[in-house]
Amino acid sequence: MAPVLTFAVRRRDPLLVGPARPTPRETKRVSDLDDREVLRRQIPNVCFYRGRGGPRAGADPVGVIRRALGEALVPYYPLAGRLREVEGRRLVVDCTGEGVLFVEADADVRLAELEAATGLGLRPPFPCMDQLLYDVEGSGGVVGCPLLLIQVTRMLCGGFALAFRINHVMFDATGVTQFVSAVAELARGLPSPTVAPAWSRELLNARGPPPPREPLPPHRDDAAPTLPAAFSGMALQTFTFSPADVAALKNALPPRLRDKATTFDVLTAAAWRARTAALEVPPGEEVGLAFMANVRGLPELGLPAGYYGNACVALRARATAGALRGGSLGDAVAQVREAKAAMLTAEHVWAVAARRRRPPVVLTANDLFVSDIRGAGFHRVDLGWGEPVYGGTAAADLHFGASMLLPVRSIDGEEKGLALTMVLPPLAMGRFASEVDTLLASLVASAAVPETRAKL
Repeated sequence: MAPVLTFAVRRRDPLLVGPARPTPRETKRVSDLDDREVLRRQIPNVCFYRGRGGPRAGADPVGVIRRALGEALVPYYPLAGRLREVEGRRLVVDCTGEGVLFVEADADVRLAELEAATGLGLRPPFPCMDQLLYDVEGSGGVVGCPLLLIQVTRMLCGGFALAFRINHVMFDATGVTQFVSAVAELARGLPSPTVAPAWSRELLNARGPPPPREPLPPHRDDAAPTLPAAFSGMALQTFTFSPADVAALKNALPPRLRDKATTFDVLTAAAWRARTAALEVPPGEEVGLAFMANVRGLPELGLPAGYYGNACVALRARATAGALRGGSLGDAVAQVREAKAAMLTAEHVWAVAARRRRPPVVLTANDLFVSDIRGAGFHRVDLGWGEPVYGGTAAADLHFGASMLLPVRSIDGEEKGLALTMVLPPLAMGRFASEVDTLLASLVASAAVPETRAKL
């Protein structure tokens, strides 16, 4: 086990960064898909940079990013406003131009030390993340608070961290990456963002009254990652999968699935089965899987390029623990794919929007919730110093217990892989690691190929 890493961080007083030029003063309604109880929360993310090379080599990242942020807030001016509630607790954005919170900091640590802290390279949980993204007093609410909190932390080696906490009502992962990419383009000297932002939130409003709660379809769409209080004392661990691991999992599938199953399908199905075994769920009890699907590609919705609001819905599959564990990996993959095919429609999206005020279906300790943020592109945000060594979620939410699938790199940067964060009680975490390790080792052995898989 790697030694615990601690370090000092010195922060300047937070300041508000507003749009660099005058912007419209107006009120905008968010969509019914944005205005759901489960999204009234803050989400932290972080990108780590070596600070060497690129057109900005030698420049101060704090000044560069702060100036670019002000420029980006001109086309993205709603983000400089504040949410408030109107009739029926509906949320609207007052475009006041007040700005977003910005914190400048310096840390007595080198990026190499953070990489060595896990022995694998940069991936959550990160040491002292609460210092790299400081919770400024009064900033953690949803209504009446800044919609973004950004901290840029310089390191002793010349590297730096860009950490940001977002109000989930305003963005999903794709949306916030679009905004941060706009900041990055302006930081690199582009005259304007290459993707113009589009509001168009009315396109994701409900098209009719909410459908009845009962009977529920086999693949329920309104699952929310809300775990019971009894599922406490949880730990976070990140599991890394190399390209060889993914290939071995796909090769284990029957021919009818091998060429159709995505990387997400196989990793999620494998994690679902391993987690069920790790929790030692009795065979007759139900276990669930919920995962987010990006609906920007559905032509019926008519979402324009540059749409940065929430455009994801949760899909769900269910089985008994006995059937899931007794079946094959291919059976679980088939269930994941069936959930996608059954629910990923425009009608489904509008139905979810219509149910915005209903209490969400509560996931139990038996249920796995997965969010795939690979496509969001955090790992490609180039501020002028090259792509980040790591870009993605800053920490798993131990209360909600959501798992994240994200791209990572080895310490030397040569090997790219995928990481899955997992939240479990400590004893179950050990069993989960053993289940995944045993599965991949058996697949490598059965294929008679060299074991090149990443260390878990």
